[in-house]
Amino acid sequence: MMTQPQAGDETAEGFVAASSIDDVRRLVRQARAQSRRIGCVPTMGALHAGHVSLFEVCRRHADFIVATIFVNPTQFGPQEDFQRYPRPLADDLRAAQAAGVDLVFTPDAETIYPEGFDTFVEVGGLSSVLEGEIRPGHFRGVATVVLKLFQIVQPDVAVFGAKDYQQQAVLRQMTRDLNLPVEIVTALTIREPDGLAMSSRNAYLSPKERKSALVLSESLALAAARLANGDFDLGAIATAMREHLASGAGVQPEYALIVDPDTLEPLSAPQPRMTALVAARLGTTRLIDNREIVLDEPS
Repeated sequence: MMTQPQAGDETAEGFVAASSIDDVRRLVRQARAQSRRIGCVPTMGALHAGHVSLFEVCRRHADFIVATIFVNPTQFGPQEDFQRYPRPLADDLRAAQAAGVDLVFTPDAETIYPEGFDTFVEVGGLSSVLEGEIRPGHFRGVATVVLKLFQIVQPDVAVFGAKDYQQQAVLRQMTRDLNLPVEIVTALTIREPDGLAMSSRNAYLSPKERKSALVLSESLALAAARLANGDFDLGAIATAMREHLASGAGVQPEYALIVDPDTLEPLSAPQPRMTALVAARLGTTRLIDNREIVLDEPS
């Protein structure tokens, strides 16, 4: 099924929303026949300025942009927020069209996981730590749905946000290990003016929780500042990050670490490139954030 918020020919020349795999493949074939480079931005909808920035980055790498909107049940745990995850599809389609997306794929669960579906993708190592340890099975669901979307859209390039840092690392490994002909681009995290990383889950926060949530970005800034000032005791910095998280009213820290940006292994000594990672709960809402830290080369 295809819908178009604005009248126009149902071809690769105009904005189209499609829920059928066959329609998506046909439109992508048309675009490729015009020598257009295909870009894909997988999302779960509830689009905000951070998603729009992903579309903009994708446009710099491709000529035909496919956004996917699918709240993927296999990446949610039994006690997580699958049922209440926001699904403002009409608003999302308008936002995608305004951002210059060419095609939005909006499948239902039966399209992605038809009766009898029983094949999943496991990415070892990276999937078992941090988010993977706290949310068992999460990255199995992420890797499976992204591989399926890649098979359907067959993009030349796919864009993911840096806010979900471990996710993009897992998907990079999957792409390498399975020899997928897809370039993975990681776009910078987009933040609110006060520093809070944009997330669809921010909508769950009460005004008091929204204020407390600033400790996530502040703890990352604390780590970057201490390293920039020559404090290389990474254990002490990680402790200070966690203590700052805990200082927020109602904030329950889950982790605060400085890791290798590729392996996500916690570091005991500084290196030229590092990533600070934090995760915490505020009431029933779970938030994550990260910051890449690059040490200046000695002059």
